[in-house]
Amino acid sequence: MDGVLIDSEPLHKRAKEIAFGEIGIVLPESVYDSYKGRPDATMLPEIMSQRGHSVVEIAELLHRKHQVFEKIEHEMKAIPGAAAFVLWAKSRYRLALATSATKRNREAALRLLDIGNPFEAVVDSGRSHRPKPDPEIFYMVMADLRLQPEDCWVIEDSMNGLRAAKGAGCFAVAVTTTFDRQVLLSAGADMVVQSFGELKRTLESV
Repeated sequence: MDGVLIDSEPLHKRAKEIAFGEIGIVLPESVYDSYKGRPDATMLPEIMSQRGHSVVEIAELLHRKHQVFEKIEHEMKAIPGAAAFVLWAKSRYRLALATSATKRNREAALRLLDIGNPFEAVVDSGRSHRPKPDPEIFYMVMADLRLQPEDCWVIEDSMNGLRAAKGAGCFAVAVTTTFDRQVLLSAGADMVVQSFGELKRTLESV
Protein backbone atom coordinates (compact mmCIF):
# COMPACT_ATOMS: atom_id res chain seq x y z
CA MET A 1 0.00 0.00 0.00
CA ASP A 2 2.57 2.59 1.12
CA GLY A 3 4.58 3.58 -1.92
CA VAL A 4 2.30 1.55 -4.21
CA LEU A 5 -1.17 3.05 -3.80
CA ILE A 6 -0.33 6.11 -1.72
CA ASP A 7 2.73 8.35 -1.64
CA SER A 8 3.21 8.09 2.11
CA GLU A 9 6.83 6.95 2.38
CA PRO A 10 8.28 10.51 2.51
CA LEU A 11 5.85 11.45 5.30
CA HIS A 12 6.66 8.37 7.35
CA LYS A 13 10.36 9.11 6.91
CA ARG A 14 9.92 12.75 7.97
CA ALA A 15 7.97 11.69 11.07
CA LYS A 16 10.71 9.23 12.01
CA GLU A 17 13.43 11.84 11.43
CA ILE A 18 11.62 14.29 13.72
CA ALA A 19 11.02 11.70 16.43
CA PHE A 20 14.60 10.41 16.29
CA GLY A 21 15.96 13.95 16.16
CA GLU A 22 14.20 14.87 19.37
CA ILE A 23 16.35 12.30 21.19
CA GLY A 24 19.53 13.11 19.28
CA ILE A 25 19.56 10.27 16.73
CA VAL A 26 20.41 11.09 13.10
CA LEU A 27 20.36 8.24 10.58
CA PRO A 28 21.79 8.10 7.05
CA GLU A 29 19.51 7.68 4.02
CA SER A 30 20.75 4.12 3.55
CA VAL A 31 19.22 3.07 6.88
CA TYR A 32 15.81 4.47 5.97
CA ASP A 33 16.03 2.78 2.55
CA SER A 34 16.83 -0.57 4.15
CA TYR A 35 13.66 -0.43 6.24
CA LYS A 36 11.22 0.62 3.51
CA GLY A 37 8.38 -1.86 3.35
CA ARG A 38 8.84 -2.79 7.02
CA PRO A 39 6.69 -1.51 9.93
CA ASP A 40 7.69 1.06 12.55
CA ALA A 41 7.33 -1.67 15.17
CA THR A 42 10.32 -3.39 13.55
CA MET A 43 12.54 -0.45 12.66
CA LEU A 44 12.33 1.68 15.79
CA PRO A 45 13.01 -1.09 18.34
CA GLU A 46 15.96 -2.37 16.30
CA ILE A 47 17.53 1.09 16.01
CA MET A 48 16.84 2.00 19.64
CA SER A 49 17.97 -1.28 21.16
CA GLN A 50 21.28 -1.02 19.29
CA ARG A 51 21.82 2.24 21.17
CA GLY A 52 20.92 0.84 24.57
CA HIS A 53 17.47 2.36 24.99
CA SER A 54 14.92 0.69 27.25
CA VAL A 55 11.60 -0.90 26.29
CA VAL A 56 9.80 2.09 27.82
CA GLU A 57 11.87 4.55 25.76
CA ILE A 58 11.18 2.55 22.60
CA ALA A 59 7.42 2.63 23.29
CA GLU A 60 7.59 6.38 23.89
CA LEU A 61 9.39 6.93 20.59
CA LEU A 62 6.88 4.80 18.69
CA HIS A 63 4.07 6.86 20.18
CA ARG A 64 5.85 10.12 19.33
CA LYS A 65 6.43 9.03 15.72
CA HIS A 66 2.74 8.21 15.33
CA GLN A 67 1.81 11.61 16.81
CA VAL A 68 4.02 13.42 14.29
CA PHE A 69 2.73 11.38 11.36
CA GLU A 70 -0.90 12.07 12.23
CA LYS A 71 -0.17 15.82 12.21
CA ILE A 72 1.28 15.73 8.68
CA GLU A 73 -0.70 12.93 7.04
CA HIS A 74 -3.05 15.48 5.44
CA GLU A 75 -0.20 16.03 2.95
CA MET A 76 -0.48 12.43 1.75
CA LYS A 77 -1.47 11.92 -1.88
CA ALA A 78 -2.46 8.96 -4.00
CA ILE A 79 0.10 7.52 -6.41
CA PRO A 80 -0.94 8.79 -9.87
CA GLY A 81 -3.23 6.30 -11.57
CA ALA A 82 -3.44 3.96 -8.56
CA ALA A 83 -7.14 4.40 -7.77
CA ALA A 84 -8.19 4.09 -11.41
CA PHE A 85 -6.03 0.99 -11.83
CA VAL A 86 -7.53 -0.74 -8.78
CA LEU A 87 -11.08 -0.08 -10.01
CA TRP A 88 -10.17 -1.32 -13.50
CA ALA A 89 -8.44 -4.42 -12.12
CA LYS A 90 -11.36 -5.21 -9.80
CA SER A 91 -13.54 -6.06 -12.79
CA ARG A 92 -10.95 -8.53 -14.11
CA TYR A 93 -9.04 -10.00 -11.17
CA ARG A 94 -9.44 -10.99 -7.54
CA LEU A 95 -7.71 -8.33 -5.43
CA ALA A 96 -6.11 -8.44 -1.99
CA LEU A 97 -4.22 -5.90 0.09
CA ALA A 98 -1.13 -7.00 2.03
CA THR A 99 0.41 -4.10 3.94
CA SER A 100 2.81 -3.51 6.81
CA ALA A 101 0.67 -0.53 7.84
CA THR A 102 -1.46 -0.43 10.97
CA LYS A 103 -5.22 -0.86 10.66
CA ARG A 104 -5.66 2.84 11.42
CA ASN A 105 -3.25 3.98 8.68
CA ARG A 106 -4.66 1.44 6.21
CA GLU A 107 -8.18 2.76 6.70
CA ALA A 108 -7.00 6.37 6.36
CA ALA A 109 -5.22 5.56 3.10
CA LEU A 110 -8.24 3.82 1.60
CA ARG A 111 -10.42 6.80 2.49
CA LEU A 112 -7.96 9.01 0.64
CA LEU A 113 -8.11 6.77 -2.44
CA ASP A 114 -11.94 6.85 -2.36
CA ILE A 115 -12.26 3.42 -3.98
CA GLY A 116 -14.61 1.77 -1.51
CA ASN A 117 -13.61 -1.75 -0.54
CA PRO A 118 -12.39 -3.57 -3.66
CA PHE A 119 -10.29 -6.15 -1.79
CA GLU A 120 -11.49 -9.69 -1.08
CA ALA A 121 -8.78 -10.13 1.54
CA VAL A 122 -6.82 -7.68 3.67
CA VAL A 123 -3.81 -8.36 5.88
CA ASP A 124 -2.13 -5.55 7.83
CA SER A 125 0.25 -5.39 10.78
CA GLY A 126 -2.57 -6.36 13.12
CA ARG A 127 -2.67 -9.84 11.56
CA SER A 128 0.85 -10.39 10.26
CA HIS A 129 3.58 -10.46 12.90
CA ARG A 130 6.60 -11.38 10.77
CA PRO A 131 7.38 -8.28 8.70
CA LYS A 132 8.65 -8.24 5.13
CA PRO A 133 11.02 -9.56 3.76
CA ASP A 134 9.45 -12.54 5.55
CA PRO A 135 6.78 -13.86 3.13
CA GLU A 136 4.20 -14.52 5.89
CA ILE A 137 1.90 -11.67 4.84
CA PHE A 138 1.57 -13.05 1.30
CA TYR A 139 1.00 -16.60 2.52
CA MET A 140 -1.84 -15.26 4.67
CA VAL A 141 -3.45 -13.46 1.74
CA MET A 142 -3.17 -16.54 -0.47
CA ALA A 143 -4.77 -18.65 2.27
CA ASP A 144 -7.65 -16.17 2.51
CA LEU A 145 -8.17 -16.32 -1.26
CA ARG A 146 -7.46 -20.07 -1.47
CA LEU A 147 -4.97 -19.48 -4.26
CA GLN A 148 -1.55 -20.90 -5.05
CA PRO A 149 1.58 -18.74 -5.55
CA GLU A 150 1.62 -19.36 -9.30
CA ASP A 151 -1.86 -17.78 -9.50
CA CYS A 152 -0.75 -14.53 -7.89
CA TRP A 153 0.94 -11.32 -8.95
CA VAL A 154 2.25 -9.01 -6.23
CA ILE A 155 2.75 -5.29 -6.91
CA GLU A 156 5.49 -3.80 -4.75
CA ASP A 157 7.73 -0.74 -4.55
CA SER A 158 10.39 -1.78 -2.02
CA MET A 159 13.24 -4.25 -1.85
CA ASN A 160 11.81 -5.86 1.28
CA GLY A 161 8.41 -6.22 -0.36
CA LEU A 162 9.85 -7.82 -3.47
CA ARG A 163 11.92 -10.27 -1.45
CA ALA A 164 8.80 -11.24 0.47
CA ALA A 165 6.82 -11.71 -2.75
CA LYS A 166 9.50 -13.90 -4.29
CA GLY A 167 9.89 -15.80 -1.02
CA ALA A 168 6.19 -16.63 -1.25
CA GLY A 169 6.67 -17.90 -4.81
CA CYS A 170 4.64 -15.17 -6.51
CA PHE A 171 5.25 -13.18 -9.70
CA ALA A 172 6.61 -9.84 -8.50
CA VAL A 173 5.82 -6.57 -10.28
CA ALA A 174 7.70 -3.47 -9.14
CA VAL A 175 6.68 0.15 -9.62
CA THR A 176 9.41 2.79 -9.63
CA THR A 177 7.77 5.06 -7.06
CA THR A 178 10.44 4.51 -4.39
CA PHE A 179 13.50 2.87 -6.01
CA ASP A 180 14.92 2.87 -9.53
CA ARG A 181 14.67 0.02 -12.02
CA GLN A 182 18.07 -1.54 -11.34
CA VAL A 183 17.58 -1.64 -7.58
CA LEU A 184 14.18 -3.29 -8.03
CA LEU A 185 15.54 -5.86 -10.47
CA SER A 186 18.37 -6.67 -8.07
CA ALA A 187 15.77 -7.34 -5.36
CA GLY A 188 14.09 -9.96 -7.55
CA ALA A 189 11.41 -8.10 -9.53
CA ASP A 190 10.08 -10.14 -12.46
CA MET A 191 8.73 -7.01 -14.11
CA VAL A 192 9.37 -3.30 -13.53
CA VAL A 193 6.92 -0.58 -14.61
CA GLN A 194 7.09 3.17 -14.26
CA SER A 195 3.34 3.72 -13.86
CA PHE A 196 0.01 2.02 -13.42
CA GLY A 197 -0.83 3.07 -16.95
CA GLU A 198 2.09 1.00 -18.20
CA LEU A 199 1.00 -1.97 -16.07
CA LYS A 200 -2.58 -1.71 -17.36
CA ARG A 201 -1.39 -1.68 -20.98
CA THR A 202 0.79 -4.72 -20.30
CA LEU A 203 -2.08 -6.67 -18.77
CA GLU A 204 -4.42 -5.75 -21.62
CA SER A 205 -1.92 -7.16 -24.09
CA VAL A 206 -1.53 -10.51 -22.32
